[in-house]
Amino acid sequence: MLAAPQAWAPGSPPPRSLGSIAAVSGPSPPRTSWAPAGLSPMAQSPLPAMRLPPGALQPRGPPAPVGTPLLSATPSIPVPSFGALPSPPSTGALGSITLGSTPLSTVLLSPPSTSLQSPPSSAHRAGSAVFMSSPPPSWSPAGSAFPEVRVTRTLTFDSSLAEALEVEFTREEHVAVAGVFDLIDLDGDGVISKLDFITAMQRHSAVNVFVLPGMDTSALLTDGECFDAVDATFEHIGGGKQRLSFSDFAAHFHRERGEKTPKTRTMTGIFDLIDRDGNGSASKLDLIAAMQQDQSVSDFVLPGVDSSKLMTDEKCFDAVDDLWGAITGAKARMSFADFERHFRQSMVDKTPKSKKCREVFDLIDADGQGSISKLKFLAAMQHNPRVDEFILPGADSSQVMSNEWNFDAVDAMFVSIAGGKRRINYTDFENHFRKVGGMQPAPRPEPDRSRRRVLIIGPGFGRDMNPRQGLTIEQAGFQVHWVLNIPNPEQPNFPVGPYLGNIKAEIDWFRPDVVAVASKGGVYAVGLWQTGCWRGPTLMINAHPMCKHLPQGMPVVLAHGANDEVYPAARDELESLMATGTPDSCFLYFTANSGQVYPGQFTREGDRHNMESLVLRDCIPRLLDAVLCPEGPEVHMVRTWGDRLSDGRIAAERWLGYTPERLRRLWASPGHQGRDKQKLFEVCQTSEEFEQVFVAFKEMPRETPAYLLYSPEEWDRTRILRVDRIENGAQEEGCTRPYYQSVRRTFEDQRLEFEPGVHTCWAFHGADAAALESIITNPVNGFQPLATGSRNSSVWGSGTYFARDAQYVAGSHFCGQPAPDGTRQMLMCLLVTGMPCLGDPEHRGVLPFRRKPHRYNSSVDSLSSPEVYIVQNPGAAIPAYLITFA
Repeated sequence: MLAAPQAWAPGSPPPRSLGSIAAVSGPSPPRTSWAPAGLSPMAQSPLPAMRLPPGALQPRGPPAPVGTPLLSATPSIPVPSFGALPSPPSTGALGSITLGSTPLSTVLLSPPSTSLQSPPSSAHRAGSAVFMSSPPPSWSPAGSAFPEVRVTRTLTFDSSLAEALEVEFTREEHVAVAGVFDLIDLDGDGVISKLDFITAMQRHSAVNVFVLPGMDTSALLTDGECFDAVDATFEHIGGGKQRLSFSDFAAHFHRERGEKTPKTRTMTGIFDLIDRDGNGSASKLDLIAAMQQDQSVSDFVLPGVDSSKLMTDEKCFDAVDDLWGAITGAKARMSFADFERHFRQSMVDKTPKSKKCREVFDLIDADGQGSISKLKFLAAMQHNPRVDEFILPGADSSQVMSNEWNFDAVDAMFVSIAGGKRRINYTDFENHFRKVGGMQPAPRPEPDRSRRRVLIIGPGFGRDMNPRQGLTIEQAGFQVHWVLNIPNPEQPNFPVGPYLGNIKAEIDWFRPDVVAVASKGGVYAVGLWQTGCWRGPTLMINAHPMCKHLPQGMPVVLAHGANDEVYPAARDELESLMATGTPDSCFLYFTANSGQVYPGQFTREGDRHNMESLVLRDCIPRLLDAVLCPEGPEVHMVRTWGDRLSDGRIAAERWLGYTPERLRRLWASPGHQGRDKQKLFEVCQTSEEFEQVFVAFKEMPRETPAYLLYSPEEWDRTRILRVDRIENGAQEEGCTRPYYQSVRRTFEDQRLEFEPGVHTCWAFHGADAAALESIITNPVNGFQPLATGSRNSSVWGSGTYFARDAQYVAGSHFCGQPAPDGTRQMLMCLLVTGMPCLGDPEHRGVLPFRRKPHRYNSSVDSLSSPEVYIVQNPGAAIPAYLITFA
């Protein structure tokens, strides 16, 4: 196994401290086959999955001299459990790993001064542990055939262990995951399709046990429930991706381990008490017996039930019977996955918001049928104030059968919840209120950048001349590897072919999640796409002239500035280029010049070649997150805009609400209907509502705004003197609500999720006194987008303009002349922005297509952190508050 020291071929990554560990398995077919000099390859069966326990690696014999082959049989070591790896064996020692009685691998540590003979692409370095198929018991070093092996991946261990490993596995855990991954990835291309996954789950018991312990997946092609479980597991691991990388696979099982909370560990212990024979499943009789024999089981699964009366009290037995049905869905046996899934869901159902949703549903479903008809719904809204307040906050539905507006509102709500069906089940009910804000949506996890690998092609990226972009990526927490051993393609028609092999070797070694290129280095990305050397997510900064088409089925984010002096390109040319890629997988981050306010004066200017905007506001790391987002890079980028606000502002907006329904809960007009002549209702200065409006008005964003018109000291001196709530029911019913529903339908047609707080937002608008009165009192529509623009010109196109920050409106004097007492006024509005595009002075009220026949719904001044929103439909803006300030 050991070979004499040998230098690496050019292109291999430089060694890091203290060596590495590599997982090696048998061929079939090999990704990279190799053997030490003088030993011939021999076919061997693939290596089974590895779950490595304490004591799995044990030294055998004294250390050997450097370069001495130590290839002899090693007895299998039984594996009782799974835990931390002891100190590494001594130099040159052999050991073996077993799963039960099955030998998994022979282990050899090479001395730090020795290199294993290996192809350059393997990037295998000195100071390593090699895992290989166990040799025959009679095998000896001299003159014996050597099993063919292949390096599957190299996992670096050094002083920065947590950084070097993309997940915080112990060594044996990481190798275990690597072994399972390679059993699934039989073609050795480094990614797993769903078909690969299903095939391995059916054929390999080791994969089955590792991925879904307690469930037999050998019959998944005939067992519908089993197939659904495997299918759902693949979707859960990949987060919607069609193919899984090793990083996806390893990160999932790291999370699975990390989610073993005390509650989950309790689940495991309780299930083990039920599954007394330890075969991984339990019958109903096992459950009943465990509840009778162990009070801790009874207290966990049915708290409050006296388990001593199970066989004598009919109600107690029925409760256990119902529990069994809820856990298993009427199956004869219960797996741990069934058990855990049920009690995890029960924990979710006990949260205050979910619990309230369930209570309201049960109040409507008074007969307990599990579904709600429209008649039931109307009756509950009419007779039960709790139901009415939860579903239509602030509305009085007691007269629903005699008030036409009330009936229409309740009827529309039923249709919205049911989604076209005639009856509503609980899932429909809960999903609706999670989306519209009746319950806060489950927080989306932040992308874990420490697990994501970014391979940067050095030439063109300016590591020395323009280091800020690369430094921004590194400081964001990504694992970063630079490819520097290739020339800078300065000349036109530079031949990249001879150097693609070097980049491919680096890709094979590093296994990146995304490849990033910039400037002249873009030609390397084009070459990698055309030759198939890289078919994964790509960030390209500056559109290289050689890039004429984007590859299909591949996420690509292209960043380009309107003032690029090296590769000048018009916006429409770049949009045509993006259209050659896969819809919803490609995103153009373009920075444009606004229209001119005065000759030669812009409110905002596009980037030059160095793209300064990328190093501001966490932009380039967000673009990397975006290209990896399963829902598409554009969706992700829009979702991050709200993160530029302060925590206080975000909390204030959430309290006020992001939907028309939420706003109505605060109305004070008779019946909360806003039908009277009076449209303004003063908000008490000691109320929580006033406090939240005050915070939204005064709070500054996380980063310095592009339009900073007040110093912090000046803005602190600005005072809110009065807040009036605007209640115009006719305008809301006839203009806002129909538009809001139409935008939601366009999202459904495009298979996008409409997210209040992402596709709706709060903003400010200034106007003179006469315009403000018209907006507030007009019964049809308050705003007239196609008749307005910005004060001086349509800098981003026709429409009604709103500012994210109140200080911009106040400082730009959009509010007209002050009143005699020196006060001024502005509106705080809820906008239905939908999916916005970058504004353009040439937009004349009709925005571009996003995906035919659906157009963009609004426009903005920046795709990184918008500070100006432009709406083209009067129903897209809801005037909510009139703020008087000085």
